Amino acid sequence: MEKTFSRVATVVAHASGRPWVFALCLASILVWAVSGPVFHYSETWQLVINTGTTIVTFLMVFLIQNTQNRDGAAIQAKLDELIRSGAAKNAFIGIEHLTEAEVEEFRALCVRAKESKEGAARAHHKAAA
Repeated sequence: MEKTFSRVATVVAHASGRPWVFALCLASILVWAVSGPVFHYSETWQLVINTGTTIVTFLMVFLIQNTQNRDGAAIQAKLDELIRSGAAKNAFIGIEHLTEAEVEEFRALCVRAKESKEGAARAHHKAAA
């Protein structure tokens, strides 16, 4: 379920940023506006645009937020890997396409590597002292 939602969220978020989607939305609003006189600017005519835009906005908030959460977590994991080592691993390429849980596994890997390296550095300092 999470993998499917992630894929759908990514496709919708990317599609929503395309010029043709903007043109389609603009055309829909223009058709609605032009149809006003035909429907005598009735409450039903107004309700159509209000309901439609509310539903689209409500759903898009969740889809775009999901995509941004995954992208942010993936970027953070990549940065953690770059900071941790001078030679980053190729396994981090494309992790923004994974689910949040899978990206968190990469972040946990970075945290464990950091803790392991810090533990080794402390042991080295104790031995040197």
